[in-house]
Amino acid sequence: MIGCDCAVCHSSDPRDNRLRSSIFVRTPECDFVVDTGTDFRTQALRENIRSVDAVVFTHSHTDHIMGFDDLRRFGAARGYMPVYASAETMADLQRVYRFAFEALNPFPGYLKPEPRRVEGPFKLGETTLTPLPVPHGDGLVNGYLFTRGGRKLVAYLSDCSGVPDPIAREIAGVDTLILDALREKPHPTHLSVGEAIAVAERVQPTRTFFTHVCHELPAAAEASLPPHTHIAFDGLKLSW
Repeated sequence: MIGCDCAVCHSSDPRDNRLRSSIFVRTPECDFVVDTGTDFRTQALRENIRSVDAVVFTHSHTDHIMGFDDLRRFGAARGYMPVYASAETMADLQRVYRFAFEALNPFPGYLKPEPRRVEGPFKLGETTLTPLPVPHGDGLVNGYLFTRGGRKLVAYLSDCSGVPDPIAREIAGVDTLILDALREKPHPTHLSVGEAIAVAERVQPTRTFFTHVCHELPAAAEASLPPHTHIAFDGLKLSW
């Protein structure tokens, strides 16, 4: 947090050094990223990401889209970049990045987004992505369930203030739940730690990782969480 003197902002624990929330997914068929936040370029350089075959968006808040133009590096050889988003999010992307979406004759190497509106489950390679509409304050955003071969591998709910029962039932028994847990204190647009624990108890995943964590929650707080419940950190790698 800019200009903050709290213990987490000055922590020596590298897990407390956090950039914006996003995930990069590598499968045998393709690589894709979910959200391109303000720190996307820094994250891609840090993790030595060399290919992105598609980008999937949860919603259009600035901390999730402002690295969008840095996708140009990954779409240059192909000539375009598939962009998956809800109709509302796509409209926002097309407004903010009008220069990319409406370019009639862009220079070689410029970003050429190919809009693909998310209206139901879709596939990237052999991975099925099922949109999970959840409340984020007064709005609705998409989380995603990733399945392969009929196995529920990951439910990704990075930004939400609640998880409706139909969504909890849809992701029940998922292997890995990656879930918003901003801080201990309640917040109008994000789950608190206690609320996130309650969601995990309903879903019963094999393991849970809290994400979109703010500077009011140290990584060391993981020691007080229930079994198989963790606080995610930048650079965390999971495999299935």
